[in-house]
Amino acid sequence: MPEIGEVHRLVHFLRRHVINRKIVKIHTQEDTIVYGKVGCSASQFQSSLVNKTVVDVKQQGKYFWLVMGSPPHPLMHLGMTGWIVFSNDDTAYYRPKTEETVWPPKFWKFRLVMEGKPECEVAFVDPRRLGRIRLVDVAADKMRLTAPLSENGPDPVVDKDVFTKEWFREKIKSKRVPIKALLLDQHNISGIGNWVADEVMYQSRTHPEQYSNTFSDEQADRIHDKIVEVCGIACDTLADSEQFPENWMMRHRWGQGKKNANTLPNGEKMVFIKVGGRTSAVVPSVQKKTGAVAGDITEETITGDEDGATPAKGRKKAAKTKKALKDDDEEEENTKTPVKARKKATKPTKDVGKEDDSAGESEEEQVKPKSRKKAMKASAKAKDEVVNKISASSRSKRKTIGGDGSDIKAKKIKAEKPAPAEGTRRSSRRST
Repeated sequence: MPEIGEVHRLVHFLRRHVINRKIVKIHTQEDTIVYGKVGCSASQFQSSLVNKTVVDVKQQGKYFWLVMGSPPHPLMHLGMTGWIVFSNDDTAYYRPKTEETVWPPKFWKFRLVMEGKPECEVAFVDPRRLGRIRLVDVAADKMRLTAPLSENGPDPVVDKDVFTKEWFREKIKSKRVPIKALLLDQHNISGIGNWVADEVMYQSRTHPEQYSNTFSDEQADRIHDKIVEVCGIACDTLADSEQFPENWMMRHRWGQGKKNANTLPNGEKMVFIKVGGRTSAVVPSVQKKTGAVAGDITEETITGDEDGATPAKGRKKAAKTKKALKDDDEEEENTKTPVKARKKATKPTKDVGKEDDSAGESEEEQVKPKSRKKAMKASAKAKDEVVNKISASSRSKRKTIGGDGSDIKAKKIKAEKPAPAEGTRRSSRRST
């Protein structure tokens, strides 16, 4: 998932290719999720930006935006799989061997055709449709004072005057949450994602589950310094992991199946655990618990691979976590679904190819009406068979006792005949 370093990489290429150039043509594809979830549309995006000049490109954490000659300004978030692709340059920080370069690229949402030479088209692509594209209609210098940017915390690279040791100490002591959860929450600090948080935890010798308000000032300062260092190097190297320091966990956490997998150069073993529902790389020999932690981890749970496989003994404890970490990759604002929309959502849709990013919907298949009718018929048939068996058994009992049941009737009459009264017996004796 693109984090602060990866977004900085895109900002670098955007500044190289679009600043001081006019957008002469815009191709768009309507998407009710990527645009619509944040109150925008492809047609609105197109009509608002065509024939305008890009003045600058800015970043705050995982958000980035084009500063136009006049409002509105396009603000973008990459989500899990979003990216910016150029027709005349390669922005990928990694590329699968089988991937072929085609234009226009797959899964594009918009393509900006820039004026002048060299010829250049800029495309926003997003296979999983978790990214967001919106227009913010304010003056350029008011962008960071407007939602959603104003709702997020400072950027450790851009806002060094705000992100100080004193500010960080106060922030972590004001909350009682696992320290990694605090780092991932964009409302606290902008730009930190899963791999950056794990690197900071390892470099600062901090256990990711320890509560944020249990650290001393010395420990808090050490975490702060590593945040600044890791985020700074990630941006300076444009997120090229081959340029990361050799002692960084990031360079060795993807070696599953290889010789000496999950082993750092100094011989320390790396394990993977679940922290608030997110996979976390931890070096137990270095990252010690020095205070209260959320859900102490047993030896059974600190094993397995980064794909999230958890041993049977660890699954029960993992399921008891109070609340899953707010996914740092999701959009910051929550949208409520109207009641009518919820009813419609329960009906199966024909468009299987579209991915719905709304949370909490059941994926269980609806039982078909024909299936229900068959089940009801089978149930009725079973009841009839039971009734027939009971009646048959009662008839067989009657036959064994007396054929037509006469013995039973005789016994019943005899039992019901009242006994003679006491006075009647005496009178009969006297008469004799």
